[in-house]
Amino acid sequence: MTDAPESTPPAAPTTVTRPVTKRLAGRARRGAPGGAPVESEAAEGLFSRTHRAATAGFAAVMFLTGLAALAVVPTLPTAVRDLDGVALFPLVAGCFVAASLLGGVLGGHWADRAGAHRPLAVGMVLAVLTLLVSAASGSVWQLAAGRFVDGVAGGMIAVSVNAAIGQAYPDRLQPRALALMSACWIVPSLVGPPLAGLVAEWWSWRAVFYGLAALTALPALAVVAVLRRRSWQPASASAPASAEDDTPRPALLVALAVSVGAALGQYGASGWDTRHLLFAATGLALLVLFASQLLPTGTWRAARGLPATVLLRGLSSGVFFTLEALVPLMLVTGRDVAPVVTGLAFTGAALAWAAASWVQGRLPEGTPRHRLVVVGASVQVAAVGLAVVGSVPGVPPVTAASSMVVAATGMGLLAPSLTVLSLAHAPQGRQGYASSAMQTNQNLGQILILGIASAVFNAFLSAGSDDHTGYVAAFALLLVPGVLAAVLATRARGT
Repeated sequence: MTDAPESTPPAAPTTVTRPVTKRLAGRARRGAPGGAPVESEAAEGLFSRTHRAATAGFAAVMFLTGLAALAVVPTLPTAVRDLDGVALFPLVAGCFVAASLLGGVLGGHWADRAGAHRPLAVGMVLAVLTLLVSAASGSVWQLAAGRFVDGVAGGMIAVSVNAAIGQAYPDRLQPRALALMSACWIVPSLVGPPLAGLVAEWWSWRAVFYGLAALTALPALAVVAVLRRRSWQPASASAPASAEDDTPRPALLVALAVSVGAALGQYGASGWDTRHLLFAATGLALLVLFASQLLPTGTWRAARGLPATVLLRGLSSGVFFTLEALVPLMLVTGRDVAPVVTGLAFTGAALAWAAASWVQGRLPEGTPRHRLVVVGASVQVAAVGLAVVGSVPGVPPVTAASSMVVAATGMGLLAPSLTVLSLAHAPQGRQGYASSAMQTNQNLGQILILGIASAVFNAFLSAGSDDHTGYVAAFALLLVPGVLAAVLATRARGT
């Protein structure tokens, strides 16, 4: 599950700093043909005449990309087995996340220069093409390449949707739009993975990729057509750049270095010989040298505003996705739980995320967003506690399984709130940059926190401890980023 895409103030949330009069003037320019007056801002909704085309297009994008991304995952083990590449499964599974770092930066830059609709449209088309590349794989390396390019497309789409919401909707509609995007991403998780698993088992894993490509091709073209008809204008094109805007614009080569570093780290995890350790060390060095250049200055010290918001996205995403990775592994390998139980846990988590996201989108307009982050992070800490307790022998496995549902509830509250805050803190005309930084640190948080937790687990096993002790230690480690997110949330407060 991704923030959804996954996937962010005091009184009313704001997204851009341009004056209200300019925003209303721009809205008048986007009015009905022939100069007909548009609906008043107070009367507009997500499916009003002004916004219905954009809302329908964004919802279709998130549903289709969510269906493709989530349905592919269950087929990957079968695919690498058939391609004689089981040892490279970490690379195949992880290169999508690594590549989305590059796609996020590329999409953010493009969105700021020409409007979010262009990288969004290109990302949709590219996603369909990469499904065909993966379906025709003759080797595990071709499959990995297809997944890597698909990650680039996925990063472009995720960042472009967030930036587009900042460009297309007034402040009061953004939380509702983000909630709708979360729901459209999560709904496919209820049916996509089990259906894909059945197709792979009864027919072929290639049929899953080909089927998804055929299923999404025509709707993707329709979305592209809708986005082309809408009049888009990034704020940077209609307003002069602020003299105080010294936010760095990271080079794409830096993003490429970070993506390659993450991919090398995933490859290094596939073995423990000298070659794999060398690749892992090289990947870590690239991350250390270049990752900070993709983030706002002051991110690692939680500087107030956008840097703190970006840091919180990495901490919260790392906690959630580490639970999502290790809890099912523990249930299947350590507690002998039937796979259907873990499947129900994923379904419950998807529903909980969507419900919590819906709730935050209907809160009163003046609800401070940073307080929702505190609540969401505190819920995640409670989820970590359930995972720790559920790892102890004798405790019913449902305790650990429920931690995924509780953690998803926390993410449904805090992820959209962090997106709203990031857009509010974005410099003039730089919503794409803010969305790109959020996406980048989300992926870095997943890679680093999951890596550290896995290292702790393996260290306990190497010391002679049993699996249960290792899982308890790995889950207990997640209390640190969870508590940090709750404590630092006030530093992301809006202005």
